[in-house]
Amino acid sequence: MVNNIADSIEKIPLSALNQYVYCPRRCYLIHAEGEFTDNVHTESGSREHERVDTLLHEIKQDVRIEFALPVWSDRLGLTGRCDVVEFRSDGIVYPVEYKHGKRKKWLNDDLQLTAQALCLEEMLNVSVSFGAIYHIQSRRRREVEIDSDLRKTTESLIIEIRSLLDQSRCPSPIADKKRCPDCSLNSLCQPELINEIRRIKYWSDQLFDVSEEEWDSL
Repeated sequence: MVNNIADSIEKIPLSALNQYVYCPRRCYLIHAEGEFTDNVHTESGSREHERVDTLLHEIKQDVRIEFALPVWSDRLGLTGRCDVVEFRSDGIVYPVEYKHGKRKKWLNDDLQLTAQALCLEEMLNVSVSFGAIYHIQSRRRREVEIDSDLRKTTESLIIEIRSLLDQSRCPSPIADKKRCPDCSLNSLCQPELINEIRRIKYWSDQLFDVSEEEWDSL
């Protein structure tokens, strides 16, 4: 378990967990270097969040719903806000994270939701056993059990992210054909170019030791 570290370090934004699992380099560029650029995906997500960001609270069927609720954890050194938190009449506290796109399980979304649950538990002295991801495009919720595995993974990732953001060098790009093209920082990150330069340098260093098979693989 992580000890209380509030007095010794700057708090990590909750969104950093989502960014880190998606791509450590993106996480570093945003949260260590302050770089961010919108694209069609991020702009669409921002528009879809407008209702959540502008409302304060409402009551539906004995459920008090708080929007854009600030949360934090002194123990873990986290800060951020929950898109929606439902306070139900039976005492259940239920966080809901809004995400762009269709209903689909993404680990990075579940970890961000788990971090929100950990913050709420510490702030309110309650147990948060479940939450949900609301997929805006399909207008459907996907319930997530905040189990021990998610909790352990989340706390371990917080340590990794803190170590990443404390270092002075940006991590290497991943050059993932599925994720990189849709990333809003693609033009800044330039993953394909950087990896190609490193590939050329590697083979240049190995020039006199390259076998025929290795040359054929170029």
